Amino acid sequence: MPLAPHDKTHILEEVVKKFAQKTYRTLLCAYVDYEKEEYGRLHELTSGFKTEEAKAKTEANLVVTGIFGLMDPLRDGIKAAVERCHKSGINVRMCTGDNIDTATAISMEAGIITRTDMLNNEGGYLCMTGEQFRNAVGGLVEIADPKNKDKIIQKVANIKAFKAIQKDLRVLARSSPEDKYLLVTGLKELDKVVAVTGDGTNDAPALNRADVGFAMGVTGTDVAKNAADIVLIDDNFVSILTAILYGRNIYDSVRKFLQF
Repeated sequence: MPLAPHDKTHILEEVVKKFAQKTYRTLLCAYVDYEKEEYGRLHELTSGFKTEEAKAKTEANLVVTGIFGLMDPLRDGIKAAVERCHKSGINVRMCTGDNIDTATAISMEAGIITRTDMLNNEGGYLCMTGEQFRNAVGGLVEIADPKNKDKIIQKVANIKAFKAIQKDLRVLARSSPEDKYLLVTGLKELDKVVAVTGDGTNDAPALNRADVGFAMGVTGTDVAKNAADIVLIDDNFVSILTAILYGRNIYDSVRKFLQF
């Protein structure tokens, strides 16, 4: 029996949303039956289901079997590490492909945002989806470098909107690698010092664009590692604090030496 509108609302509001608010990632399982000959004909007619329209036709009339909640618990020490970052003047932002409810719940558990932040979120910029962020700042535009007319540089189309958003933005949900690159580009345009973490091939542009790129040594791809400045051999966010500690110590030592 086809799902009625109220059934879809129940799945979204009563199941998916509640899972997300508990930091669970949701996975809906469904199937559709095809005869072997019919499936082969569809595959041939759509050239291997290459277009979204072809996929949508093939996946019509699916039968839902269940929804699973999957939890990826925070590593030990993450919340304390985020707290130390905040005390050290480091603004931690989370870019994720999770839906906004899951991303918000995880960020609260990690201490990236607090309930006070949620209550004071007047502009609505604290947690945004990649699409909302992209549309609000207008994406990237390419212009000639004022210092070198033969060079093309990328800038945020609406830097005024970006400046207002970045003050509050802590979570970017349902975001793509392009959104991550856009965020890094805008922050650098405002003369911020930007560090980025990533493990996938698509993270390489953002890792390379940042002042400091941290790639994951265990789960990271070779492309991400080559684009990064530092490779975390344990894939642990806490290790970034160690790098900052040594970096600031070296900086302070050099500054004292030059003053002497």
